[in-house]
Amino acid sequence: MKRLEAKPAKFKPTDSPMEVLVKLSRHYGTDPDFVIAGGGNTSMKTEEVLYVKASGLALGTIDASGFVALRRKDLADLLMEKQARETAVREERVKQGLLAARVERGTTLRPSVEAILHHIVAGRYVVHTHSTYANALACCADGERLAHEWFSDKVLWVGYADPGFLLARAVAEALADYRRRTGRDAPEAILLQNHGLIVSGDAPEVILKRTEAIVGRIRKETGKRSDKNVFGKVKGIEAGRARRLIEVMGPALRALLAEGANLKVVTFDDSEFAVSLAGGAQGRVTAMAGPLAPDQIVCAGAFPMWFEAPGGGEGAVFSPQRTQRAQRETTETRVQKKLQEEADGIIGRLRKSIATHARSTGFAPKVIIVKGLGIFSAGDDYQAAEIVRQTYLGAVRVMGLAKRLGGIHPMTAEQSRFIEGWEAETYRKRAMAGTEAKGRAAGKVAVVTGAAQGFGLEISQDLAAEGAHVALADVNVAGVERAAREISERVGAGRAMGVAMDVTKSASIAEAIHQIVRTFGGFDLVVSNAGVLRAGSVMTQPEAEFDLVTDVNYKGYFRCVQGCAPILATQHKARPSYRSDIIQVNSKSGLVGSNRNGAYAGGKFGGIGLTQSFALELMEHGIKVNAVCPGNFFDGPLWSDPKNGLFVQYLRSGKIPGAKTVKDVRRAYEAMIPMGRGCTTADVMKAIYYLMEQQYETGQAVPVTGGQVMLR
Repeated sequence: MKRLEAKPAKFKPTDSPMEVLVKLSRHYGTDPDFVIAGGGNTSMKTEEVLYVKASGLALGTIDASGFVALRRKDLADLLMEKQARETAVREERVKQGLLAARVERGTTLRPSVEAILHHIVAGRYVVHTHSTYANALACCADGERLAHEWFSDKVLWVGYADPGFLLARAVAEALADYRRRTGRDAPEAILLQNHGLIVSGDAPEVILKRTEAIVGRIRKETGKRSDKNVFGKVKGIEAGRARRLIEVMGPALRALLAEGANLKVVTFDDSEFAVSLAGGAQGRVTAMAGPLAPDQIVCAGAFPMWFEAPGGGEGAVFSPQRTQRAQRETTETRVQKKLQEEADGIIGRLRKSIATHARSTGFAPKVIIVKGLGIFSAGDDYQAAEIVRQTYLGAVRVMGLAKRLGGIHPMTAEQSRFIEGWEAETYRKRAMAGTEAKGRAAGKVAVVTGAAQGFGLEISQDLAAEGAHVALADVNVAGVERAAREISERVGAGRAMGVAMDVTKSASIAEAIHQIVRTFGGFDLVVSNAGVLRAGSVMTQPEAEFDLVTDVNYKGYFRCVQGCAPILATQHKARPSYRSDIIQVNSKSGLVGSNRNGAYAGGKFGGIGLTQSFALELMEHGIKVNAVCPGNFFDGPLWSDPKNGLFVQYLRSGKIPGAKTVKDVRRAYEAMIPMGRGCTTADVMKAIYYLMEQQYETGQAVPVTGGQVMLR
């Protein structure tokens, strides 16, 4: 997921208070050093009304409509109520009280759970963020002493209190004590233990200045301390073995963590900071000490799952040295068998570890730390998985900074349980989740080859519109990257990615698959669409042209299936009820011969033979293999390109007797089709969705030819 860029707020004397509030909110909401995954809240108050951010909305994109107007008198009355009853009753009363305080009766927006806190903090504007540097101090074991030493009475330290009503009461009491103790009306800021930073003021410039003074001092102090081996001496995993582990664990986790019909999206991070925790000598102790702040619990879970892959020494099956010896000592088949045995063992161990984690915490893990390797993050879609990743990596940064300041102060088990069961946070989580993807491909991850233009591009666009995540693969890297950006802008951030893939090179395919696994964890559908066509007579066509067409259309399909099938098989191994799809975009020329087009037709005929053979072999791995055989896609570049399209090629080769122009060739081909027109992407997509949805069919070649070619 692309982060919004933090931009300095520009305030004008003519800005209304609401315009100032929106600008302040976006200023901090687009800065990942202050806000990750929609956390934090802001407000603006008058004598009678508080305008506070609605729960579940993101500060980075909020506008005036995202704030809820509340009567301050009602908030004051709510604060003064005796709330000694049991937690559930108290929280329900607070929720109903906040809803009743809304000025606009027709609004469906729910005010931030910290609305009462915003009411009692002095200053027209209040900004509450979970600043990385502020939280380094707030989550430090010696935080209170350091805060007083660095800021004296300018900053008020408030010990941990459960968010919402209890936090507001704790802050109210702390402010009253502050006024008695110092004689001042209010501090410049409030530091909430294991929670965040509150800065207030009557002008936006005051808030910016105060915030920078606090964060800048903490940044300076942490900068004096070494970041080297902050989690202990780091021991990583050899690159080749790490690659293999990622390609086994990503797909396995997608399946093992799945709760419904669709597998999870699992994204992987082995950045330097992630590996410093995963590979650090103190990494496990630090990670499992407990969560640091409520946002970590809500977005990433209270505890990650720690996993140690089998042996990292010379004797490990994944070790290149072992593989080389095995190749010398026995057959390649034996080596592959050993690799598969270890992969199966990892799946089994992951299954047990996930079950153990769920029993001990009450929840399946969202974050899986693999010792020495890195961090996997899981969600129902890419955006959800990325929120998990960003939130947890943010927590890791706070851990590292807090350790530099002397040690970490995690939340207690009781504090964690409150957040996990708190209805207000459950609501916020639902609101942040957004709209569930719908459509015939909803929840699927698809790989489409030859996706920079023509059928491949339009297939990718349609799959995304129908709810899929799509990896567009092509030798035209700029083309698929541009197309992926456009798709993501249209259907949702992170829903598409572009990867370089040359189907004539196995190494290129392997690298593309690896990048897709790192991003999505695996995939459910492979559309093998990449293809080329060079028309010509068998008597005159250069052998190099024949080889090119065969290499791309026939061997390229083989290479893609060979590279993708192990990922799909791993997902099936982890979840035996799961089935996936490989669909070749073949051609009507794979069903009947094509005059002066033997190289193309021969490769496509062979493709159907491969499809049937792959279907027989791969069904035991839950992989259905089928082909669609489109008729002529006249409007695509394959046919209509003015320089090298088939209409031009066929005109040059004299394939259509008497044809004088490209239009003559097109009319001749349209006349061959009972439906009177060429095939479209919409026609092909109906066949693709049929094959995906049909669970009792494999090894088929489905014509989509308008009646030009009929099954016998």
